[in-house]
Amino acid sequence: MSKNPKQLILCVDDEKVVLNSLRQQLQNFFGNKYDYEIAENAEEAWEIITDLENENIEMVLIISDWLMPGKKGDEFLVELHKKYPKTITMMLTGHADDNAIENAKENANLFACIRKPWSKEELIENIQKAFEKLHQ
Repeated sequence: MSKNPKQLILCVDDEKVVLNSLRQQLQNFFGNKYDYEIAENAEEAWEIITDLENENIEMVLIISDWLMPGKKGDEFLVELHKKYPKTITMMLTGHADDNAIENAKENANLFACIRKPWSKEELIENIQKAFEKLHQ
């Protein structure tokens, strides 16, 4: 029996339809290899992250929208990267400006920025590349 801690992918977006679609696409492709959580803003995401830490669940990937109420996605990913530098970060957005993307690349080790509407193939391909890089 494997003693590996459960790994999780967290999706953050203020649109519930986007979150549900993301989770469905991830579950359809990766199955039960990972757990999946969703949050509607950065504050809710931090609550989930704290719970994960308390339960010893490793967050391997976070996919965040940029334009959300409260805190913008690049600011959230920069904060997250400071505390969890090994977590892969991606932005999924229809609105991010170039400065925000650059900020996330420079300060949050952003792996990819995927534009909405996204294709399932592009999403999965980027995640697979990120996981390959992580396991090198």
